[in-house]
Amino acid sequence: MSTLRIGLRENRTAYAPGDTLSGAALWELDRAPKTAELHLCWSTRGKGSEDAEVVATIPFDAPQAGDTREFTFTLPPGPYSFSGKLISLIWSVELVLKPGKHTAREEIVIAPGGTEIVLPRRSEGLNRKTAMKSPRNTRRDTEKEGPNSSPNR
Repeated sequence: MSTLRIGLRENRTAYAPGDTLSGAALWELDRAPKTAELHLCWSTRGKGSEDAEVVATIPFDAPQAGDTREFTFTLPPGPYSFSGKLISLIWSVELVLKPGKHTAREEIVIAPGGTEIVLPRRSEGLNRKTAMKSPRNTRRDTEKEGPNSSPNR
């Protein structure tokens, strides 16, 4: 039986770039792992190929079968957490113990104001049909014609 947990200070999961993220990693295994590391990483989800990157790693020296380790990361300036119709970028803190497939993951948000950026769906934003239905005589059109121009030229 194994237990792995990541606890974030004050259960906080939303951060701005440059903030400090701290907490503790806890594990209980039948045997001491050979290696124990905590990763700060991001990954993409959605259509197309997935991408991922480990931005920072904290190795824990001499891990025991049952152990608790505190950690602190200074968060990078980006990329920002975002969610769109086709793809999303998700930040996480991951505890990895080897050998074996012992992992725990806690998702976080890194973006200005600590708020994930939600990309508008095409139907919510300006699309070609909307742009084509705009009025013909806009201010720019009137300025091009000049003040004494007649529309019947």
